[in-house]
Order: sequence, then structure tokens, then C-alpha cells
Amino acid sequence: MNANKKNGFRAAFGNAFTGFDYAIRSERNLKIHLTIAALVILAGLFFRISAIEWCVIFLTIGAVIVTEMINTAIEYTVDLASPEKHELARNAKDISAGAVLAIASSSVVIGLIIFLPKLIALF
Repeated sequence: MNANKKNGFRAAFGNAFTGFDYAIRSERNLKIHLTIAALVILAGLFFRISAIEWCVIFLTIGAVIVTEMINTAIEYTVDLASPEKHELARNAKDISAGAVLAIASSSVVIGLIIFLPKLIALF
């Protein structure tokens, strides 16, 4: 591997971490998703969920975080490309926000499927 590819690989990871850090620091909704994710992980530890349930939980958390970050990137890109009000720009932003709503709603259902029986068993 030559030095340029090695530096490019390292730079790509650096850029990814920089982007993730920026998103966490600047995006309120991502902070909310990460807080909820932490609570779900604590609940998983408390209820001693199975390996399969952990896989589903982490895939779900990842999907929500990724979708929120893609939504943010789309919003930034649309704002840059179309600083003036435009119906197509609004539609693009609304659709990407709808994708976050869809995966977040699905994650709630998944959480209920995994945790509700365990909560009921406590009482």
C-alpha cells in the first residue's frame, strides 16, 4: 500500500469521526436519539436480553442514528443548493425527515416487542 492510500484511509476515518462529532454536538434530535439509545441499552442490561435481542437493538439503534445523520446531511445540502424557499427543497427535507420518523416509529415497536413482556413479568 502506498503512502497516499494509507493517508487517504486514515483521513477518511478522521473525516468520519469529525462528522460524527459535529453531528452529536450540533444536532438536538441526534442527542435525543443517543439518550434514548443509552436508556434502551441500560434496559437491556437490566432485563438481561438475549443475544438475538441485543443484535436487533443495536441494528435498530444504528438505523435510527444513521437515518438521522443522513437527514441532517440532506437538510444541509438542500439549504446550500437552494437558499431561497422552493417547494422541491421543502419536499426533499420533509421526505428525509419522514424517513427518520418511519425508522424511529419502527424502533418503538421493536422496543415494545422486546421489553413489554419483560415489564409485564415484573408486575
